[in-house]
Amino acid sequence: MHQAAFLYDLLRAPGTSAFEGKPAAVWRRQAEAYGATLTRDTYGNSFASFGPSRQEGVPRVMLAGHLDEIGLIITHIDKEGFLYFKGVGGWDAQQLVGQRVRVVGYRGELLGVIGKKPIHLMESEERTKVSKIESLWIDIGAKSGDEAKAHVRAGDFAVIEQPVIELLNGRLVSKAIDNRLGAYIALEAARRAAEAGANAEVVAVATVQEEIGGVGAYIAAHALTPDVAIAIDVTHATDVPTVDVKREGERPFGSGAELSVGSFVHRGVLERLIATAEARRLPYTLGTSPARTHTDADDIAKNRAGVPTAVVSVPNRYMHSPVEMVDPEDVENVIRLLVAFLEGLGGGVDFTL
Repeated sequence: MHQAAFLYDLLRAPGTSAFEGKPAAVWRRQAEAYGATLTRDTYGNSFASFGPSRQEGVPRVMLAGHLDEIGLIITHIDKEGFLYFKGVGGWDAQQLVGQRVRVVGYRGELLGVIGKKPIHLMESEERTKVSKIESLWIDIGAKSGDEAKAHVRAGDFAVIEQPVIELLNGRLVSKAIDNRLGAYIALEAARRAAEAGANAEVVAVATVQEEIGGVGAYIAAHALTPDVAIAIDVTHATDVPTVDVKREGERPFGSGAELSVGSFVHRGVLERLIATAEARRLPYTLGTSPARTHTDADDIAKNRAGVPTAVVSVPNRYMHSPVEMVDPEDVENVIRLLVAFLEGLGGGVDFTL
């Protein structure tokens, strides 16, 4: 995968919602290396601008991908030194059982493991019940509560500790693909479009706090006032067992970009993306979002007098788990689609319906 080292560093960096500073620093370093004009705001959104400025009569395009990953926030430390927590973002508690975690404490990072009562000590009725977050804890190896509190306090956060790995066909597996991948694609597409001479000011934005309500995207779009915006995210790949394609649609690996159709998606931007994909013979599917898209697009679109906004997503297996998986072909085809879309813009583009 092109620029794999940058993407891998993004995926490894710990940063749950409201604590995106570490992945943001990785993203900004790469943007600076690309020669972008960099800014950031008070909530932690990072902006990388490429191409001519809007003052030169060209449209301003916002490409947004969120940096935050789902994680855990420490709520209590008991006298034995065990850490209790709540989920940040949408967790299936079964994904947490037995996992290694990286705790980002107020004095630095340290490793831990998530523990639960062993099956040998459970009563028979307990063995048939699914785990709940309330029945799990983090063990950092502390001998006492005082020792644990010397490293961690309530409000510190933790994320899953798993290596980034490649499987057959280069398929990438990691935590935090949702949605560090979108932030990676936004920056890569903006860079390539500028190199291709796109007649637009393209601003890649690494947004914050999407998993807890789109706070960052709303603030970023309000300040940026883009003429058009695309939220880049991941979507559920449906080529895995037990998924009902009649309900979810067909989005296998290798199908390229999913283009969302729904209430928050601007029809003019969507149709232009479809036309671009077909003209360049790039694979795509259509995904339905009858109300919210549950992406940054929902909070970008409703800014000021309205921002024409679309959603472009990469098929992702095993969403919100430590083993999210994407296919590099889909990633590359999404970037190509975005670059082609940007190359087709100019001062005369009007998305008024």
